[in-house]
Amino acid sequence: MALNRRELAAGLAFGLIAGQATAVAAVTPTPRSVAEPLDILDRVDPELREGAVRILERPLPEFTTASLAQLRAFPPLETPPSGAAATTVDRRAPGRPGQPEVGFQWIVPTAAATGPRPALIHIHGGGYILGRVTDTTAMCEQMAAEFGCLIANVDYRLAPETPFPGPMEDCYAVLEWVHANADELGVDRTRIAVMGESAGGGLAAMTAIAARDRGEIPLCYQVLIYPMLDDRTGSAVRVPDFIGTIGWNEAGNRFGWSSLLGQPAGQASAPYGGVPARIETLAGLPPTFIGVGGLDLFVDENLEYGQRLVAAGIPTRLHLTPGAYHGFDFIAPESRASRSFTAAWKEELGRAFSPPQPAA
Repeated sequence: MALNRRELAAGLAFGLIAGQATAVAAVTPTPRSVAEPLDILDRVDPELREGAVRILERPLPEFTTASLAQLRAFPPLETPPSGAAATTVDRRAPGRPGQPEVGFQWIVPTAAATGPRPALIHIHGGGYILGRVTDTTAMCEQMAAEFGCLIANVDYRLAPETPFPGPMEDCYAVLEWVHANADELGVDRTRIAVMGESAGGGLAAMTAIAARDRGEIPLCYQVLIYPMLDDRTGSAVRVPDFIGTIGWNEAGNRFGWSSLLGQPAGQASAPYGGVPARIETLAGLPPTFIGVGGLDLFVDENLEYGQRLVAAGIPTRLHLTPGAYHGFDFIAPESRASRSFTAAWKEELGRAFSPPQPAA
């Protein structure tokens, strides 16, 4: 399946780091298990192979303070208007105590509302160290029009300049603003969800945990798209050599988590709430969608988190796409694998956003 330049650029800008990244502050990784000899591309879904080749052809420099600055200096992705029936304005929310104001995009469908509407807090990806809120503006505008929901697309601060809990508190502050101003905004407080991709999925999970623990804001759903949940992946816990080879890899993961936590990834302990996979109990979290590809670095941690949610009594849908790498749905959105993947999370989010039915 042929990829156009926009699709490839969108996937790369989304935070697919396909380089030989080396974390300077990480525990010494344990050896990886070696699979049977097989070309990595033979394991990829045929419709996703062109994107995989493009990613593998574009190695990035090792992750250091200097190379991170260079990556951030790349010009923003130029994307045409989404054409969606939605408007976007830049707004700011008060920060949490001791934290600065938080910028975000407020996206409103142009269709007239017939009553309070659902709201979505969206969080972009980028390994906790990269990414721009504008990378996902078009996607959020399309979702707002499709679901008839209001969307706050969060421009959170990045690590290592802002370690945990700063980025999570930015996301929570925007959630708090939406909830506090629901009447004025036309938001239904019973239908507020969080969503994110990759590191954005990790922050969405952290925000949901904080909302549960603080008991202030009920969430109706969380959509976690191949979320970055466990700092031990790629350090204390290794993956087979054919997993995490295309796109986000073990070295990048060690660097990203070390930057966020302010300590080497994979240590015996981590700040509470900063690593969703380390939370002892998941009871009380909202219903959840978790989707991941079978070749994604995060596949094991995502499946385990989903199983733990199920064991905690949380309604959970797990969607595993064979032969898919990290960010495949951005790289090849028209492939059958991507269409099925996207339809799955949209089905669940649409159900969560459906107006409550009157009692019979």
